[in-house]
Amino acid sequence: MLGLAGATLPQFGFSANKKEQKVMNNTTTRPKVLFFDVNETLLDLTAMKESVGKVLGNRSDLLPLWFTTMLQYSLVTTVGRQYNDFGIIGSAALQMVAANHGITLTEDQAKEAILGPLRSIPAHPEVKQALTDLKKAGYKLVSFTNSSNIGVETQFKNAGLLDYFDQRLSIEDIGKFKPHTDAYDWAARTMGVKPNECLLVAAHGWDIAGALWANWRGAFVSRPGAQQYPLAPTPEIAEPNLKCIAEKLIAIK
Repeated sequence: MLGLAGATLPQFGFSANKKEQKVMNNTTTRPKVLFFDVNETLLDLTAMKESVGKVLGNRSDLLPLWFTTMLQYSLVTTVGRQYNDFGIIGSAALQMVAANHGITLTEDQAKEAILGPLRSIPAHPEVKQALTDLKKAGYKLVSFTNSSNIGVETQFKNAGLLDYFDQRLSIEDIGKFKPHTDAYDWAARTMGVKPNECLLVAAHGWDIAGALWANWRGAFVSRPGAQQYPLAPTPEIAEPNLKCIAEKLIAIK
């Protein structure tokens, strides 16, 4: 057994100065492409959370466990060189959480609880104006999601967001979920730009971390309940909503 009690941080490869883990981002030049995560970043998941909570016996306390289980198994799928639609993984994770808490839930019930409301969730209130302002400022806007191509197209149609984006990218086309570095590398290649010319806007600490580790730039949307990962580099922008992030990006000349 290792004698952890007597060990010092440097012996285990840790930095005693947290600032050494941070990466300085270039905030003096504009990124060539702005990539946007979709769910929670652009779209308000309240209706879906209510639906999922309902089938879990109105156990709203289980919602975070369900989401982290879904994310965990998307990464398990990627590491195992497999691929399933993110919504399907979400419904499987929902069945797992339900079973662990004595709740009976069929596969069809799990799918409907997620996929039903997910197709028609609205954009957050400030999103359309922020996207409009960014386009007027000359930015190229690309959505970049773990959801399927048809899934995000349906979401954007119902939320009225189709016309705001120059292109829609889904990891379905590479078969590796974010935050795998290959997903970010693929997105940059697809848009014909270098990694450091990309900036990801996302409301998930794991997504921003993945982008920064892939040498992208980042803007974190600190929506309620969202936190940055303390062991990842710090993004150059962190604001509570897309309006404030747009203002910061537009200010870069």
